Amino acid sequence: MATTTTRSFLQVAATEEAAPPLRVVQIEGLVILKIIKHCKDHSPSLVTGQLLGLDVGSVLEVTNCFPFPMREEDEEIEADGANYQLEMMRCLREVNVDNNTVGWYQSTLLGSFQTVELIETFMNYQENIRRCVCIIYDPSRSDQGVLALKALKLSDSFMELYRSNNFTGEKLREKNLSWVDIFEEIPIKVSNSALISAFMTELEPDTPVTQCDYDRLQLSTSSLMERNTEFLIECMDDLSLEQQKFQFYYRSLSRQQAQQQAWLQKRRAENMARKAAGEEPLPEEDPSNPVFKPLPEPSRLESFLITNQISNYCNQINGVSGQSFNRLYLMKALHED
Repeated sequence: MATTTTRSFLQVAATEEAAPPLRVVQIEGLVILKIIKHCKDHSPSLVTGQLLGLDVGSVLEVTNCFPFPMREEDEEIEADGANYQLEMMRCLREVNVDNNTVGWYQSTLLGSFQTVELIETFMNYQENIRRCVCIIYDPSRSDQGVLALKALKLSDSFMELYRSNNFTGEKLREKNLSWVDIFEEIPIKVSNSALISAFMTELEPDTPVTQCDYDRLQLSTSSLMERNTEFLIECMDDLSLEQQKFQFYYRSLSRQQAQQQAWLQKRRAENMARKAAGEEPLPEEDPSNPVFKPLPEPSRLESFLITNQISNYCNQINGVSGQSFNRLYLMKALHED
């Protein structure tokens, strides 16, 4: 007779298979409406909020959210904000609503979200949550008839490197990490219940043309192009300052290497004289000598983020200009007819 062996909870947890990679973020339509309303009501101020839901296999389900109160940089106010989050999640749990944190959302201005603060927030969330995402919403781009909503997460290779706090050129080459490998964009899928879908069908107007379609036909995009170009110029100036730091570092390194060679030649000549006099030679390297003190290499994280932000602005300018040309050619064809 075969005997069945029972496994303890610790054994099952120890042999638990690794979670599949995150493939899609499924957001309920009501959550998107809450995010849009919160961001637009406080625009142009930047706001944030908590995302609640479930982590199911390769799908991260976002079923609810709530906004964070506007606060200043003060320790007491930050403590009040943390208490507010805990109290909100306790209230949601009492009414049997999903209260599992799966990330946060935040508004942005023309896609200027790739900062060190965003990475630090990701790392703080990763300490308690296995997988989390950040939903970025851009009200300024949405005014042009485009739903500027994206879900981001940090790549695993970048998080490993960030924990070691070593962003030197040698380490980046070893990990084969470039500026495009910092963030990963996860596809978003909007989910609605059958009742909401039926209700939206009833509300659908008879005409297939909506106000959003008219917004896409606006010919004036000068303000959007102008602000994107201004932000792009600022990023180019910041990148130039970062490059000056590296140029200064390499000049200092070359100067130090030249001093080391001169010191070694002097020490070797001195050792030859000591050998001729029958004395013990001195060591060729002196750790106490400041010439042999290694120079700290500047971190490349800031330059990576600036380069990523420049790429984002260029893509936005390219998209806006391409749409503008299409609308102009359309208007030209209508006038000719």
